[in-house]
Amino acid sequence: MQRFKNILVFYDQIPGDEATLARAITLAKRNQSRLTIVEIVDSDQPALMGERQKHLERLIASIKPEVADVSAKTLSGIPFLEIILQVLNHDHDLVMMAADSQVGLKPLLFGSTSMHLMRKCPCPVWVTKPTQRQHYARILAAVDPESSARGADALNKQIMELATSLAITEQAALDIVHVWQLTGSDADTLRSEITDEIRDNLLRKHEQVLQRKLEKLFSGCPMGDIDYQVHLIRGNPGLVIPEVAAKQNVDLIVMGTVCRTGVPGFFIGNTAETVLRLVDCAVLTLKPAGFESPVNIQG
Repeated sequence: MQRFKNILVFYDQIPGDEATLARAITLAKRNQSRLTIVEIVDSDQPALMGERQKHLERLIASIKPEVADVSAKTLSGIPFLEIILQVLNHDHDLVMMAADSQVGLKPLLFGSTSMHLMRKCPCPVWVTKPTQRQHYARILAAVDPESSARGADALNKQIMELATSLAITEQAALDIVHVWQLTGSDADTLRSEITDEIRDNLLRKHEQVLQRKLEKLFSGCPMGDIDYQVHLIRGNPGLVIPEVAAKQNVDLIVMGTVCRTGVPGFFIGNTAETVLRLVDCAVLTLKPAGFESPVNIQG
């Protein structure tokens, strides 16, 4: 976790803010990072700006004994836009916030602001669960060594580096998950009229290839100090990852989001958005190298 040197915390006066801030302070102390706390007031309530800023000034005064380089800002506007502009203008390398739950027929952990940030913010976004314990006992790293998308190898490596670093720091168990499906000619073969033996051999060979790819991915990580399990599962990633997270009682998922080449800010939702709508734990999402936010820095 040493890579995070300029952390932004979105402080929205909702349940979970204090726990999120406490985790950010711990991370900033460990990394000797700069810490910025941002509160955003609705543009229709400018009179609240001064009051909120005074509250933040009192808050950072209490934090300074632990984190010397701490500051606070009160802004006005649409939260996700203001946060992304802060990231773009001040080179923040991590955004942390408490989940802004939506209420409907089925309550969701992630609301409008967190989903916008996970789609469009260029730096990693760490969304914490309001009712979650401060210590993470179990972490899940969702990787895709089969992906041919631009920057996929570097993104998988980054996911593993962050997940293993957190597992060591938290003394947490680690679940490494890759959910796969046959594609192309292999998928065509599987759908054709073949014997059970041919089908089983095809699936077994594919699993062996994936196992070697995962082992290569692990090779640069300090796995010897971590209690970890590898889950190589055939199925729909968007559905299986939340199932594994629930079964293993995971506290935090570390996962990537993928953008299509040439389309700034485009977020492929088949897997990542499905996962985010089904899980009930904290999530740390990472973007691939070369991601461009659709938010204009001149905004």
